[in-house]
Amino acid sequence: MNNRLSITILGSGTCVPDLEKSACAVLMETDDSRLLFDIGPGTMRRLLQTGLCIQDIDYVLISHFHPDHTGELAAFLFANKYPDLSRRQRRLTLAGGPGFRAFFEKLAAAYPERITWPELAVTELAPETPNKRDFGDFTLSWTPAAHQPESIAYRVAAGAEACAVYTGDSDFSREIIDLARGADLLICESALPDQMKVDGHMTPHLSGKTATEASVGALVLTHFYPECDNVDIRAQTRKTYSGPLHLARDLMKIHLPEGSVTWPK
Repeated sequence: MNNRLSITILGSGTCVPDLEKSACAVLMETDDSRLLFDIGPGTMRRLLQTGLCIQDIDYVLISHFHPDHTGELAAFLFANKYPDLSRRQRRLTLAGGPGFRAFFEKLAAAYPERITWPELAVTELAPETPNKRDFGDFTLSWTPAAHQPESIAYRVAAGAEACAVYTGDSDFSREIIDLARGADLLICESALPDQMKVDGHMTPHLSGKTATEASVGALVLTHFYPECDNVDIRAQTRKTYSGPLHLARDLMKIHLPEGSVTWPK
């Protein structure tokens, strides 16, 4: 086992339609597993652009239930059942925070017999301890995020050499700082510029403060609303963070543990 972790930003945007930024989705690949964090509209197309297909995904992990994070889940599950020649052979696990099982059951009721099959596992992750599970080639940890009641942030560790944290949507919180402490990479939402702060979301200087207090190796900002396009997001982040910094673009790829970045053409 090489204990490597590759992260691809599939969607760096929001609920606002954008030709350059799909809605929220992050792909993480370990030696043997492929994990999809959130699945907003446009995720499957972006996944195909990486050279993977939907049947390659082993885990879909939801940060919270808003449509820009879950909007393509039903279509993804339906596509995994058809056509017969490419029908899924690998087990698929879905997971999310408190209320996720009820959320999935309501979705399945809206599409009777279309998005379920015997090998599909649905797991609800309680935010209370223990909040860590070992999956063999990676360890998954999680903590509550300050956004919605069901919101959780995730940490993936591939051995001792590579570790990444995905916040989903969240306001500044000590729980996320603790989860991200010492991580090689923090993928942190930064929805709006500093001067447009709203509850439940971070701004650049708060994302930078999170990264600094957690002593992470590098910071990737993502989940940009259009208001970010005309502001120097990098400069605002530098008020509180001096380490390696990247502004997410769809299909950018980060390789851990070395931290190198491959940018989309």
